[in-house]
Amino acid sequence: MKVYKTADIRNISLLGHRGSGKTTLIESLLYVKDYIKKKGDIEAGTTVSDFDKEEIRRLFSINTSLIPIEHEECKFNFLDTPGYFDFVGEVVSALRVSGSSILVLDATAGVEVGTEKAWRMLEERKLPRIIFINKMDKGYVNYPKLLAELKEKFGKKIAPFCIPIGEKEEFKGFVNVVDLKGRVFNGKECVDAPIPADIDISEVRNLLFEAIAETDEELMEKYFAGEEFTREEIIKGLHKGVVYGDIVPVIVGSASQGIGIHTLLDFIKLYMPCPTELFSGERIGKDPVTQVDKTVKITEENPFSAIVFKTLVDPFIGKISFFKVNSGILKKDMEVLNTSKNKKERIAQLITMQGNKQIELEALCAGDIGATTKLQYTQTGDTLCDKSLFVVFNKINFPKPNIFSGIVPAEKNDDEKLSTCLQRMMEEDPTFVVKRNYETKQLLIGGQGEKHTYIILCKIKNKFGVHATVEDVIVSYRETILGKAEVQGKHKKQSGGAGQFGDVFIRFEHSDKDFEFFDEIKGGVVPKNYIPAVEKGLIEAKEKGCLAGYPVINFKATLYDGSYHAVDSNELSFKLAAILAFKNGMEKAKPVLLEPVVKMEITIPEDYLGDVMGDINKRRGRVLGMEPNEYGEQVLFVEVPEAEILKYSIDLRALTQGRGEFSYDFVRYEELPENISKRIIEERAKDK
Repeated sequence: MKVYKTADIRNISLLGHRGSGKTTLIESLLYVKDYIKKKGDIEAGTTVSDFDKEEIRRLFSINTSLIPIEHEECKFNFLDTPGYFDFVGEVVSALRVSGSSILVLDATAGVEVGTEKAWRMLEERKLPRIIFINKMDKGYVNYPKLLAELKEKFGKKIAPFCIPIGEKEEFKGFVNVVDLKGRVFNGKECVDAPIPADIDISEVRNLLFEAIAETDEELMEKYFAGEEFTREEIIKGLHKGVVYGDIVPVIVGSASQGIGIHTLLDFIKLYMPCPTELFSGERIGKDPVTQVDKTVKITEENPFSAIVFKTLVDPFIGKISFFKVNSGILKKDMEVLNTSKNKKERIAQLITMQGNKQIELEALCAGDIGATTKLQYTQTGDTLCDKSLFVVFNKINFPKPNIFSGIVPAEKNDDEKLSTCLQRMMEEDPTFVVKRNYETKQLLIGGQGEKHTYIILCKIKNKFGVHATVEDVIVSYRETILGKAEVQGKHKKQSGGAGQFGDVFIRFEHSDKDFEFFDEIKGGVVPKNYIPAVEKGLIEAKEKGCLAGYPVINFKATLYDGSYHAVDSNELSFKLAAILAFKNGMEKAKPVLLEPVVKMEITIPEDYLGDVMGDINKRRGRVLGMEPNEYGEQVLFVEVPEAEILKYSIDLRALTQGRGEFSYDFVRYEELPENISKRIIEERAKDK
């Protein structure tokens, strides 16, 4: 593949609800441009972009695939993203390096949840987009109703560039309103055809001209004077409107039949921005030393800089790092600096990927997307640059995990191997997290949903041959005391020779602080050099409470009396005496179990408000308040016990048809209801 200049590059992500036809659209694009001799089939597992074993097995996309396509002296880098919400991290990383998007819509289903979520992500990033209404030849399709729904959901910027010819199974093409020509499928390909007499395009064309006029004062004057726009003025006006986000073209087609594919390619070239047209042709980073903002111009003349947006871990090839060049030109065998890690890396191989097929490259110019293998230190989100530029671009803002599970190897001998595999999966997928709870001794994995974590386990099995199973998360409870107790702790041991003697009187009571220790010893009944040992004994003892063996918090211990032996007393004796006092004191000071409580922010459409609030009440939660966001949704602020939301992501999706989102953080511990407390104590007793 030849080296393309910045002005001839378009970076386009494909977004849409699962099953809308993104992968099939990629197959058609590859087919019409002669990259493949036969279109692959999802059911048969033969598509270019779905090459992972799990994708083939499950018949849906899991990873973002890079598919470069050359069209009329331009290079289009397509990023085919998954439609399932569990793999939203793949979409986030693709959007970070995209200059525009194609939002694929299933004509038979209309605007689905995935469509709405994709639109919002594009709006937040101010990315230009084209809506491709796919499957126009399937089942019942009402195009005017579809357009009305799009305008109702997304506003007046929705602009139809095409009018379909025929409906349902009779769909055979469309009228290109911009070029005033028909495109009809003849059973093999789409060919130019006259506009059918029964299709009136005047209203749609007038609306387009109005939108064009609003992009330029001269064009506005011409429009009001009733003068016709030239083709160049139409293209220029539409291009400007699309790039600025004032116009969202809507085109129709059928990816499976290949209808609308050439038109889509032409529209991408004409109306989508090249890398220098967005955000003033600049990228903002920081100086890694001074943290001062640094502006980098997207030009080939500048020193090299790039951001790594995706990592693929292959057990045979090793690590493949995907990146977008923000400035300069990258060539093979160049030494670059990873400014995020302050480490040097050598670009031994420069490639682009077409699915899993590697294509060698001589160089990559500013704005282009490519990959390299076997970088030693580099991870997703890192910045690579020439040492003379010295800049760090902002990390990619990936969503935090919202569901956790315990994980154990099927074979005990695989414990270390499992940890290594999980670390490699974290490199590949930054929305996947592994952490160890040292209190419960449980290894935890976190992801964006049950499907997400399950597929990670399948990948580990397929790629590295390690079998693992998941288990419920063990909640970290706590214990405290509500009452007050004054107790003695006396440690006395005589076994020939020097003995052991420590005697303390300690007052235990509730405290708002995690742990407090006070010394009220008078008259030296406990020598000062033994008092730190008493505190040390209490710190050690509080890790295991008397009810269920959980750590004890929120208590105050006051050493107020005691005695010692001139020969037998030592630090160890007083430490052990304090431990005895703790055990006696905890039992007498009304011990109770505490549970972790989290604060949640739940974002939902108003239609689901009652159901979600009712569900939170069932989970022993409290609604603290709510407020609308800019999209007209309600944001609920809730406090709820952590034990009640371990699988909440699954339940919220079911309650809101996938439209609800939430995040949570730990806030404090609260006393458990007596019936639940009793059950947990009994369960812990059985486990001992």
